[in-house]
Amino acid sequence: MKKIVIIGAGGHSKVVQDIIEATGEYRLMAILDDQYEVLKKKGNIYLGPILCFKSLFIHFECKVIIAIGRNDLRLKIVNELNLDVMDYETVIHPTAVVGKNVSIGKGTVIMPNVVLNAGARVGNHVIVNTSSVIEHDTQLNDFIHIAPSATLTGAVRIGTGTLIGAGSTVIPNITIGVWCTIGAGSTVIKDIPHASIAVGSPARIIK
Repeated sequence: MKKIVIIGAGGHSKVVQDIIEATGEYRLMAILDDQYEVLKKKGNIYLGPILCFKSLFIHFECKVIIAIGRNDLRLKIVNELNLDVMDYETVIHPTAVVGKNVSIGKGTVIMPNVVLNAGARVGNHVIVNTSSVIEHDTQLNDFIHIAPSATLTGAVRIGTGTLIGAGSTVIPNITIGVWCTIGAGSTVIKDIPHASIAVGSPARIIK
């Protein structure tokens, strides 16, 4: 079994732990989060602050997943850890449907009942959350979060760091820029420029 360390101990981490257990492919070695002041062992799992990571990583020769929902915090921690991209694990729930010629980057988590259709490309450290649909030829850059039940129709392009809110829909051939936020339940029918916040159906830019 692959040894893995999870960074983050919040709600998103709980779901990632469930996925790891469901796959049956991993042995969870440690959960690291700065809510813990010192390193301690609880059962067979170490709990401790993030600063303990390097010693555990070397000792266990393990893979890593950053289980934190906020895109900016995942990026910050990746920069601080300064690991090779191949040290990160890609975690896919067994109920996810992954089509032909789909590529999924390192450090990415694919949640239960997700659909990734033919030709989709998913970058590194992306969250594709529960029951989302990523249609054919859609491209997701790094550090994106697709919230539950969002639908990205064919050939959508999403920039680095963007959040697509729960239940949102993006129509075909739309481009959304970097570090954007699309509000929950929105319908995106026009391109969204970088660093924008858009809400509503149809979505309109409010900032």
